[in-house]
This record gives sequence, C-alpha cells and structure tokens, in this order.
Amino acid sequence: MYVINSDILQLDIYNLSCKIRNKEISPVEIVKQLLKRIEEINPSIQAFITVASEEAIASAKKAETEIGRGEWKGYLHGVPIGLKDLIYTKGIRTTMGSKIYHHFVPDFDATVVQKLKNAGAILIGKLNTHEFAYGPTGDVSFFGPARNPYNTNHMSGGSSSGSGVAVASALCFGALGTDTGGSIRIPSSACGIVGMKPTFGRVSKHGVYPLGYTLDHVGPMTRTIKDNALLLNVLAGYDPQDPYSRKSENEDFSRYIGDSVKGRVIGVPSSFYFDCLEDEVRERMKEAVAMFQEMGAQCKPVDIPILSRTSWAQLKTLQSEAYDVHEEHLKQESGNFHPEVLERLRLSAEAKGHEYVQAQTIRRQALESFEKIFEHVDVLVTPTLPILPPKIGQREIKIQGQTEQVRAALLRLTGPTNLTGLPSLSVPCGFSATGLPIGMQLISRPLNEAILYQFGAAFEDEAGIPSLKWKIETA
Repeated sequence: MYVINSDILQLDIYNLSCKIRNKEISPVEIVKQLLKRIEEINPSIQAFITVASEEAIASAKKAETEIGRGEWKGYLHGVPIGLKDLIYTKGIRTTMGSKIYHHFVPDFDATVVQKLKNAGAILIGKLNTHEFAYGPTGDVSFFGPARNPYNTNHMSGGSSSGSGVAVASALCFGALGTDTGGSIRIPSSACGIVGMKPTFGRVSKHGVYPLGYTLDHVGPMTRTIKDNALLLNVLAGYDPQDPYSRKSENEDFSRYIGDSVKGRVIGVPSSFYFDCLEDEVRERMKEAVAMFQEMGAQCKPVDIPILSRTSWAQLKTLQSEAYDVHEEHLKQESGNFHPEVLERLRLSAEAKGHEYVQAQTIRRQALESFEKIFEHVDVLVTPTLPILPPKIGQREIKIQGQTEQVRAALLRLTGPTNLTGLPSLSVPCGFSATGLPIGMQLISRPLNEAILYQFGAAFEDEAGIPSLKWKIETA
C-alpha cells in the first residue's frame, strides 16, 4: 500500500528507487509533489523552461503499473529526471535557450532520452541553458538567468545552468547536462552537486544540439556520487548514429564505490590548476587533499607544462566549430541572438584555419602529457572553479589583485579535459563564508570513470557532505 511521504524530496535516487520498488512510495505521488514544488519555486530561480506535466504524470502511472506487476527495470524506474534544453525530446519543445528556437518541437528523441525512457525514468521537463550553450555563466538565456539557489543574486554557472539549479533545489532527482568547456562541472560546482563529464564518446550525442563537434559531452548531474554512477550506467554505450561514439565494454560504474583509496596515488598539479585561486577555494582544496591523505592515499606533486597552452587551443577549437554550427543562423537571424552570444560568434568567425590546426597539435601533446602522468598516479585532484560563483551580470573579477574576465575564469580549469576528452568529475567540497558552494575536480585516464567515482564516494563519505534537507530548506 502506497503512503504519502512528506520527506520524498529529500531522498537521493538510490534510496528513492528502493522505496518505489518496495511500493512504499508512489511514482505518481512523487511527480505530483515535484510539480507542486516546481510551480512554487521555479519562478524565483528559473531552472525550467518547459515543464512536461501531462507527460510526467502519464509516465508515472505507467511506471507504477509496471512495478506493481513486478516488472522493475532498474534504479531509474519511476524516478523523475530533468533534461538540459539542448537535448531533443519528441513532442516536447526544445529551445536551446534561444529566441530562434522558441517554438521548436523535435520529431524524435535523442539517444540519451530513448535510454532514459527504456530504463523507466520519468522526464519531468526541459531545463534552462545559456543560449546555445555558448557561455559558462548561465545568466544569458531568452528565458532569463537561472539563479543560484544558495543566493539568487549569484550565477548558477553554465551552460547547464538549469540542470544544476534544479538538482540542487530538489526540483528533480537528477538531470542531464552537456559539457563543451566545463558546462556540466561549472554549474555542479556553483550549485553544490555532483557532475560528471565522461570520456569523450562514452555517451551518445545523437539528438543533442551541437556547440563544438569534437568537444561536446553529455553527462549526469546528481546529488550524490552513487546516483551519478547509476545514471551513467544507463546513458553510456556505443551509438552508430553518433560519429564520435566510442566502442567500449559495458560496465557498472558504481562497482568501486565503497572501496578504500588507501594506497592509491593522487596527483596534485604544481602549476596551472592551483595558480590564481580565490583564498577560500584554495583553503577548501588544501583540506580536501589532507582528507585524502588521512584516508591513506598518497599525494604526489605533478607537473604538466603543456597546460599553459591548452586554454588557447580549447578556444580556437571551440571558435572554429561553433561558427560552423551557427554560420547560417548568423546570416539569416543575427538579430535574434542574445548580444553577448552574437559577439562571441562574430569573434569566432575570425579564427583562422592554421590556428585550428595548431590547436589540434596542442591537443595531441596535452593528451600525451596527461597519459604520462597517469602512468604514475590514479587521479588528479584540482579545483573545479578558481572562483566563487559571481553575481549575475558580473563580467570581471579580481583574483589575487589581478583582473580577469569572469568567462575566462570560469572556464580556465575545466577546459583542458574537454580538449583531451578525459573523464572529469566535480564533487562538492565545502562552502565559502557567505554560504556559496565550492567544488573539487577529479580527473583520470580515458574510460576510468569508475575510479573517479571510487575517489569521489570516499571523499563524500569522509567529508560528511550535509544531508539534502538544507538544500530543500534554503532553495
């Protein structure tokens, strides 16, 4: 017999799923509570662009019937998930956060959407995004800025802004984002949640509006490490419809969660990642490294000189590919772009062919440098962001007395693993004195997501990340 549980919204995916499977909680009741909360909370934080109320209720009824017959499909069955509004959904509008696609309704589902549906997940709506995903701030969208739930005057980070806000605010139990220069990890750090950019090609991009063909990734954003691994279990897999899809063995990404990191080796970069950080970010990172050492991990300084060139290579690659994506839009509908995105695209048109070639040389050299480091360490630990989430509309920031563009600062530490395609995980690692979240980034060799989850879960357990109750109360 199903009962109404007022604490439903505090549950993570794993525990929610167990209660659904045991018929302690009704998927229909879960969806109704979420829809009510979205109606109450979303106007102040603007996480959702489109709420798929009717579709979600219908999916919840179907899931409830299937589970009642003993046809449980797995941990996502009956669980509401949100989608960044770059991901095509058949019959539900997909706007890319832009006036240009304000009324666009796809006639097919993206591969990741098909996978979620096959797993019995409930798609509750489409989440705000920086227009066309071309920006890390999350405050440039035709539908208004997604606001940080810890302080609505501050950025959520982007471009998967709505995904970060919705998960942190208990408007859905997990979400999908995309990441071209940091767009999963940046809002995950800024909103205090877990975000994985998998190995390039690990998750299909078919049916996901592109920004940079060789830089784009799709990945999960969740409240906990285990939830993230469970979601990646469903998303990962080869897709012949994606020319960049990578063939690899099926695996359970949660298989090392709970294993000790004692004896494992963590690389701590001696430059680049720890250059020019805000003081509170540096302090939280020192504490995180010390915590890994207390758990028995060996921490080893490493040097990756090529990193000083990766930001330029990332920029030139992105500019060239983004301009190709939007060339026709610029010719026909330039007046419908947000001015800031239009400016970036016009600058992108100035990227030269030889610069793109040079960038690919740096890309290869960077990947080779990382691979040499991973012969001696299991993971690298770095800050996700060098700064706290800036205020909405802020475009310059001073770090250690130096003025830097906010956009460049937000992208600085996440871009290298888009260029190289390496898996990267952002994990909450504390707060500022003003209560803004701070994230830690874990990086490893290709196809090594399970090891990242092992380290992330060990840290999550040891740090005693606060329960979800405070996220709901402060949203």
